[in-house]
Amino acid sequence: MSTNAHSPIGVFDSGIGGLTVVRALMERLPYENIVYFGDTARVPYGVKSVETIAHFTTQIAQFLLEKDVKLLVIACNTMAAVASQVVKDLSPVPVLDVIDAGAVSARGGKRIGVIGTPTTINSNAYARAIHDYAPDSRIHSQACALFVPLVEEGWLDHEVTRLAAQEYLKSLQAEHIDTLVLGCTHYPLLKPLLRQVMGDGVALVDSAEAMAEQVAAVLAEKHLANPGHTQPRYDFYVTDVPLRFQTIGERFLGRTLNNVHVVKW
Repeated sequence: MSTNAHSPIGVFDSGIGGLTVVRALMERLPYENIVYFGDTARVPYGVKSVETIAHFTTQIAQFLLEKDVKLLVIACNTMAAVASQVVKDLSPVPVLDVIDAGAVSARGGKRIGVIGTPTTINSNAYARAIHDYAPDSRIHSQACALFVPLVEEGWLDHEVTRLAAQEYLKSLQAEHIDTLVLGCTHYPLLKPLLRQVMGDGVALVDSAEAMAEQVAAVLAEKHLANPGHTQPRYDFYVTDVPLRFQTIGERFLGRTLNNVHVVKW
């Protein structure tokens, strides 16, 4: 395995939510090649056992390492919550995960709210990670089970989504949080709505943007940034092409979804 600066960044997720991370990487690092893997046949991971998630995560990490990636990004909060150590143990290249990236970005807050899927929130992984960086902060978590289906439905600025957000965020508003961590890769699409509900006084931490910053820093530090200024190559590997894959994928990516390859496992 010959890791060099021209090698791609490997990004993976249980489905297509991680495309918000890919989008942030494309914007922050416009010359980097990217290989994305979304396990669209076996999503959602949030309802599976820790053993199963660890097994699937290992399988995907190995697939990407065979593609000669120079860095691995775990763009799925559920995978990061339960299996990031497993990936770090097997990977010869640096491994970054969205939970750690979000926690680093949130450390300036005193009263920090975290929203995510029930699995991510129940794992307490965010609370632990934030506590490591900001031991004096108060952390309040809230699971928002309906946000993922609403985002995939495209209801980003819909009355139903607004009502759901008001309901979910009530408890966090009562705690007068100053920082809100968007602990799910679907949530950046709800940023305008969440800002309206929470008001301008609350800092929103977008873990996709936080991740792009962290990747940029690691590539610079390890002298792995791609020196070429040519058009990068983007490849997307998925295990199934569900009905609305193209529509949802392009909404997440903010551009056309090309070079999609189906991996049959």
